[in-house]
Amino acid sequence: MIPRPELISDLSASFELTSGATVSGDLVDAVRRALPLLDLRPGDSGEIDVRRDPAMGEEAYRLTVGSRGIEIVAGGGAGAFYAAQSLHQLLPPASYRFSERASWPVPGVRIEDSPRFGWRGLHLDVARHFFPKREVLRLIDLMAVHKLNRLHLHLADDQGWRVESRAYPLLHEVSSHRPRTATNYHREPESYDDLPHGGYYTLDDLAELGAYARARHVTIVPEIDVPGHASAILAAYPAFGATGEPHDVLERWGISPAILSPLPPTVEFLTTIFDELIGALGQTPYVHIGGDEVVLDHWASSAEITAYRDELGLATVNDLQAWFLRRLADALAERGARAVVWDEAFVSGGLRQDTVVMPWRGMGVGRRAAAAGHDVVATSVFPLYFDYAEASSADEPMAIGDTITVADVAAFRPAPDEWTEQERARVVGVQAQLWTERVPDARTVDYRMWPRACALAEVAWSGAASDGFAGRLEEHLGRLDAIGVEYRPQAGPHPWQRRRPHRPARVRVADVMERLDGMTHDAESTRPSV
Repeated sequence: MIPRPELISDLSASFELTSGATVSGDLVDAVRRALPLLDLRPGDSGEIDVRRDPAMGEEAYRLTVGSRGIEIVAGGGAGAFYAAQSLHQLLPPASYRFSERASWPVPGVRIEDSPRFGWRGLHLDVARHFFPKREVLRLIDLMAVHKLNRLHLHLADDQGWRVESRAYPLLHEVSSHRPRTATNYHREPESYDDLPHGGYYTLDDLAELGAYARARHVTIVPEIDVPGHASAILAAYPAFGATGEPHDVLERWGISPAILSPLPPTVEFLTTIFDELIGALGQTPYVHIGGDEVVLDHWASSAEITAYRDELGLATVNDLQAWFLRRLADALAERGARAVVWDEAFVSGGLRQDTVVMPWRGMGVGRRAAAAGHDVVATSVFPLYFDYAEASSADEPMAIGDTITVADVAAFRPAPDEWTEQERARVVGVQAQLWTERVPDARTVDYRMWPRACALAEVAWSGAASDGFAGRLEEHLGRLDAIGVEYRPQAGPHPWQRRRPHRPARVRVADVMERLDGMTHDAESTRPSV
């Protein structure tokens, strides 16, 4: 099973489960939703009995399979949902395919289980390349199978804005598309495909995504990355920029110096956007506001912004960046949401104490954030950036660098033993990132995400991949085959998965991590880091 349960004991008896079986008890809907292909029917009594135990945690469950049937005891709807996912993994891979009627032997077993981390996340960058709603819904389903529960959607960047705004309609009318996209390799002359690219989610789409995710115990974490990464925003509304000059949606990769102004009209603009996002998604406990890779030169050279900084009594533009992000976090708190930031925002200082920090530049800065009392979600480039190739080989499709393998992910420890108990307690979870500069379509998302995300699921649920993971993964790949996931085979890509060849050893992840860690010790390290 992936992720492996905390406790699993074999029992001598077994049970035959037939599609259309009856499920009864307190949390019937959660079990039926987790097992749609089994066509379970609600009833007063039946083959599957579900009971709530308030003494258990919301995500905890106990699953028992015996000769008389299946019993699930759970702390809440999430626990019952995850118990049903574990039950499904006791069935053959063919049970993940639709069939009109089927009967499956379920081995006798007793499972007691609860997650190590509350934040078990995947990040999908839909700004660099847009993925339609159907692909996001499918990803939510795949996350649910693996007991992952946070979907971080990167909705805005220099290369695109992906959300309808009724208050500021030029965002989706202008900022959601670009006339062409860069195709060149890293540090080579620019080249382009001359194909228009774009798309956005309507507010109705967001409402559907939010409801669909919640029904599968997944929380969507929207990200509007500010104040940098702002070319697309400023292509629609240049007045919110530090200079007021016109901009275009960025066609190349990398970072631009485009930056939002920190003045009150910008805060009001972003607050309105937050209201639209939260209003559409529904319950939104977290909103990511970025704070990474910001070029502050235009703030420093602006007389108006300098005067405003002096009026606030702030000494440097880095202090102003910290003030700006804290003001946005305050606005989110008023709306019942916690701000999430990348680690540059922590290094600059001045965050609200309840702001969640994602230390993408390494666990060294993550430890400092935890020691400062911030909740931390482990997001380190190594081994959690899935846009890196899985082998240093030209057989791999084009990637930003190399190498991050399934084994690297499985070996990761989000709360290292050498940290103090208090620091480890601040690690609330772990999340893998898929940036999409070199991920142009859904088939490539599958290739990059899986099976590395299977290893992530085990680490996120259990705190570490347990013995026998490689063998369990080999069996689990049969389930992914049945579902239709075009994952990367363990032996390397299929011929049709190779696409444009990777250029090995151009960007080594070990070199990147060494450079990034050094930068985290500089309070002014907001500039582009890679």
